[in-house]
Amino acid sequence: MPKKLIDKVAIVTGGSKGIGASIAEELAEEGASVVVNYSTSQEEANLVVQSIKHKGGRSIAVQANMTNPEEINHLFTETEKAFGKLDILINNAGVYEFASLEKITVGHFHKHFDLNVLGLLLACQTAVKYFNPAGGSIVNISSLASKSWAPYATVYSATKAAVDSITRSLGCELGSRNIRVNAINPGIIQTEGTQSSGIIESDLRKKVEARTPLGRIGLPKDITKAAVFFASDDSAWITGETLVITGGFR
Repeated sequence: MPKKLIDKVAIVTGGSKGIGASIAEELAEEGASVVVNYSTSQEEANLVVQSIKHKGGRSIAVQANMTNPEEINHLFTETEKAFGKLDILINNAGVYEFASLEKITVGHFHKHFDLNVLGLLLACQTAVKYFNPAGGSIVNISSLASKSWAPYATVYSATKAAVDSITRSLGCELGSRNIRVNAINPGIIQTEGTQSSGIIESDLRKKVEARTPLGRIGLPKDITKAAVFFASDDSAWITGETLVITGGFR
């Protein structure tokens, strides 16, 4: 079967681990040259790059804090320097911390909104400057939390609802430039983050799986094919949409 992303260049923000790393490797499998962005996890990002190169792909790792406009510009400049263009932006970088209403602080709010919302917007804004006249594809990694119950995730859920709204608005705004903007809303995915936060061993996981028709939480690879779909010409007439991937959980 022909590869779907031959000669394409992609940036994956937060691409050093979890869903981001899995997407980066899948994009490369489909022929894309991939820039693996990381903020602090340089070793993990380099491992993703090495894995891609070992399979014959092209990849570099670029450090950038996605809340910092100067570092965001550096990420895109390095991408153009390495590969000459940009076709795909995967906005995966994000943060989630749980807090009851009583424990929400200004710092907690800004930590989430500065990265999950403002950082994503700044990345989109910069990507548009680098896409060529043929257009491009932006894929925002949102969350089922934007639509479903998530106790103690008030601020996080609000950021993901914002991402869904941004996706719809930018899909409309950028369509005339042939830039497509879509989002993926995963349910609980087994990653380093959900493991370290205790979700994987929690009663929440058991409750979610009990209400999930396919009977389990997700794995990063359950998300990657959808990211490739939105990045590729297979979705050439799709924009402003959000795909929920939860094993049937609602």
